[in-house]
Amino acid sequence: MESRLTELEIKVALQDDLLDTLNLTIARQQQQIDLLQEQLRHLYRMQQAGNQAEEQRSLRDEIPPHY
Repeated sequence: MESRLTELEIKVALQDDLLDTLNLTIARQQQQIDLLQEQLRHLYRMQQAGNQAEEQRSLRDEIPPHY
């Protein structure tokens, strides 16, 4: 009976360690997702600003590449 109790305590300790490791992994992944989302928002804003600048230009402002 004593050895079974010891085995169960060891298993619980290992599971606790595994849960802590998984929680840290999930927290890191969430930070990475947040960073990627912010970078995507930044790129989207840059792309929108570029589109607005293009809309304001005229084709007369464009110089053909052979000149």
